[in-house]
Amino acid sequence: MEISKSIEIMKSLADTSRLRVLKALMEKPQYVEELAHRLNLAVSTVSFHLKKLESAGLIYKTKEQYYIIYQIKEDIINMPLKELMLFDDIDKYIQEERIEKYKQKVLKAFFKKNLLIKLPVQRKKKMIVLDEFVKKFKHGREYTEKEIDDIIKQSYDDYCTIRRLMIEEKIMKREKQIYRLMK
Repeated sequence: MEISKSIEIMKSLADTSRLRVLKALMEKPQYVEELAHRLNLAVSTVSFHLKKLESAGLIYKTKEQYYIIYQIKEDIINMPLKELMLFDDIDKYIQEERIEKYKQKVLKAFFKKNLLIKLPVQRKKKMIVLDEFVKKFKHGREYTEKEIDDIIKQSYDDYCTIRRLMIEEKIMKREKQIYRLMK
């Protein structure tokens, strides 16, 4: 099992209300309103917890007439705790998580409402910002300079600088006024 899945399962179990919902579902499959009534919780609260449990893969839902019935995934619930901790390369996962947090911090600092407010000076941060622009283009597609400029202008007024940086950093290639992504 992947470490991210193990963490998601463990996090979903670290809540009293979710444990109560799981215990009730172990007795029998139930619909949201029935669970809310049995557990003396609001329907919205039960729905919230069911979504978390379903996302973690601990339960699943089926439709029966007008109702959505929730049930326990027996294979996951009966899995030994030891299996949840058999994952590969925890160090790699921790490093990837750290990198992702750093990227989000940089993006939050330089973007406001999907608009680049200023270009970072530090190359590492600049590359993170350029990666955001790359997401606006499709691999394998060719673009004219005007198309490139129009796409960049949606997020930053100085489209020439972004276009130039993408070429300098070999993110994009220009041949005879036609642009395409390289990576």
